[in-house]
Amino acid sequence: MTDSNTVVREHYARHDLIGSLLNALKEAGKDVNALTREDLATFDEFHIRGRDATREVAELAGLQPEMEVLDVGCGIGGPARTLAEEYGCVVHGIDLVDEYIEAAEELTKRVGMSDRVAFTTADALRIPFPDSRFDAAFMEHVSMNIPDKKVLFREIGRVLRPDGVFADYVICAGLESPVQYPVPWSDDGRASFLILPDEYVRQVEGAGFVISKQLDLTAKSLAWIEEVIVKMAARPAGSAAPLGLNLIMGESAGQKLKNVARNLQENRIRVLQLVAHRAFTG
Repeated sequence: MTDSNTVVREHYARHDLIGSLLNALKEAGKDVNALTREDLATFDEFHIRGRDATREVAELAGLQPEMEVLDVGCGIGGPARTLAEEYGCVVHGIDLVDEYIEAAEELTKRVGMSDRVAFTTADALRIPFPDSRFDAAFMEHVSMNIPDKKVLFREIGRVLRPDGVFADYVICAGLESPVQYPVPWSDDGRASFLILPDEYVRQVEGAGFVISKQLDLTAKSLAWIEEVIVKMAARPAGSAAPLGLNLIMGESAGQKLKNVARNLQENRIRVLQLVAHRAFTG
């Protein structure tokens, strides 16, 4: 039987991802030897509503300059760079996918941020850092790929300092089923492990967290996805591929986004933002 980590790696793996990204940037007229975060803004945050959502979660969590933050499931590093550049945090990202970490490191170097942002290939169920290492943990659209959420939340709690903050932007199951695949996090459901929002909250609390903020962003997420789909449909036939999330998702990006919209419309998935603090018992 194939383990879930293998399925997840296979789903996200892209041959020579960093080479593909740099080539796309060159074709778009960007100087790859003098990149800025704005050059990467259309594709470097692989979640609904992109950088705006990262900013919202950071504000909800009250992130402050010099806080040490663990970005769990960091992808190609966009959120980590946002937290470092705009909030003054020192960020370490981990991700299961080697190609993502390679791209994250190279892009971070090319935008001149390697002094404040670092990355490691790692399993979120076995975080390679000591207890009480970080002030905050940050996670965006990650836990739907992880079946054992109890262990995930316990590991996050373990590496947080007393009263450390956990900020989560998550896709949960809706009341209707099944989810329509493919979607960005799973082609056929094998890499998807969604649970209902109430159960998700119970598992976070069961790991020793106290939730202070909880928002339902489903309607806002749907509006954003629908706008993206309209823009995609308006592209002239035969035009060059956009500098967008298609670079990460591949040729099926359009169908995946349409399925996300349908799943949101039909209450098959929900989108939440949570902020919690590690309970300190003395």
